[in-house]
Amino acid sequence: MLAMNEKDTFEGTPVSVKIRERLTAARKRYHSNDNIAEFIQPGELEALLNEVEIKMQGVLDSLVIDTEHDHNTGDTARRVAKMYLQEVFKGRYLTAPAITEFPNAEHLNELMIVGPITVRSACSHHFCPVIGKIWIGVLPNERTNVIGLSKYARLAEWVMGRPQIQEEAVVQLADLIQEKTQPDGLAIVMEASHFCMSWRGVKDMDSKMINSVMRGAFLKDPNLRREFLSLIPKKD
Repeated sequence: MLAMNEKDTFEGTPVSVKIRERLTAARKRYHSNDNIAEFIQPGELEALLNEVEIKMQGVLDSLVIDTEHDHNTGDTARRVAKMYLQEVFKGRYLTAPAITEFPNAEHLNELMIVGPITVRSACSHHFCPVIGKIWIGVLPNERTNVIGLSKYARLAEWVMGRPQIQEEAVVQLADLIQEKTQPDGLAIVMEASHFCMSWRGVKDMDSKMINSVMRGAFLKDPNLRREFLSLIPKKD
């Protein structure tokens, strides 16, 4: 838990308010699945971490949990704050990973598939985990920028590291890869388990959600689309 002198961060205007004011002044959206890194100044993430910790402690108090005497929850507020800002939601607060792009020197124009990439996210409705796999199909052309296979995983991790719904996450990832590589065709399929169904609600442990985004040649050419879908393993 924060010591009293560490609460100096909250004298005056809270850092979350300052960040929100910058976003509003720039007329920028700050939904749960938006990246707001450019509006966070040096040192403010640590201040935001302290602010979230204090507010999370308020949640624990309202849940009537005696964190002062319970050895299991004494540091829970800090741990949860760090988990949200530095791990599961870090795709909101950190800039995009550096991606080195190379020209397509060999003029590659055959279908390439990357996956399965394991991804972890959280639904924006209940903040429950969403865990699944992504397959990415790319049809390059001579002008397409080539990026390393591991970079697709880095981009996926960055996009998925935000509270969101699966349908919008896949579209965001497709937009990002399209911008970075400019291929003739792009296809993404995601299959995921949603803990908001298995941990709460109907408590269905087996259901999964599968959705896809098709761009360019994958949208226009049914044979290419069938080839991509047929090459995705049905079972791991």
